[in-house]
Amino acid sequence: MLTEVEKKQFDKDGFLVKRAFYSAEQIEVINHVFMTEAKDGPVPGLSDTIKALSPDDPLARYPRMMHPHRHPEKELGQLALEFLLDPRLEPILQTLFEDEPIGAQTMFYFKPPGARGQALHQDNFYLRVKPGTCMAAWLALDHTDAENGGMQVVPGSHREDVVCPETADLSQSFSSHFVAVPQGMEAVNVEMEPGDILFFNGSLIHGSPPNSSQNRFRRSLIAHYIPAACEEVATWYRPLMRFNQDLVQKDFVDDGGPCGVMINAPH
Repeated sequence: MLTEVEKKQFDKDGFLVKRAFYSAEQIEVINHVFMTEAKDGPVPGLSDTIKALSPDDPLARYPRMMHPHRHPEKELGQLALEFLLDPRLEPILQTLFEDEPIGAQTMFYFKPPGARGQALHQDNFYLRVKPGTCMAAWLALDHTDAENGGMQVVPGSHREDVVCPETADLSQSFSSHFVAVPQGMEAVNVEMEPGDILFFNGSLIHGSPPNSSQNRFRRSLIAHYIPAACEEVATWYRPLMRFNQDLVQKDFVDDGGPCGVMINAPH
């Protein structure tokens, strides 16, 4: 549950870390299952297609996995769905949204040593929740710090509009979008331990640098949610699901959006 102080901090900064939310045993199981699935490389229908810089690009071997919760026939799909609909998350998200949370997406990032990061961006550029914004629950599966490409956030940037991104440096970021830090703000590192969850607003500017460590992964399991009161969301995120697993219908949009680019692509 959230305290009044935590809610005020979230409203002010746009993010909040809940420590030791998952046990060491739970984290070990999640890592084992996903690493086992990826032991032979990318998994068709599950792994993202990322443009590799070279044949030995670490992300060619370990690209992120998209929507694993949509694969209930796999053990990792069951774990991802359990995370997405973890009943302990519902009251926290309800407090942060001030509305019922609806599950929209899961992702798994491996981020092995030497992997590029993801340039600063805003999640609602992709989810296109309207009105309102989305919310992320980002579960750390390893110790995360600046060296192994831990998360960076720009406190207070959630009060900014979602902006049309610039082109990222693809030698540092696997994604092509980049949002500059607004004047007077700065990006800060969020150091986390396995089992910690970072909750953040869909308009918050965030990202991560490359993993410059020699032998440390920076794995994470991520879920995105939308508020029940919203009217539309990008089509990539269907089906939407309540915490009781009932499906939810919204207007699904698949046009290019205000920035003139396709934004319903995998994120």
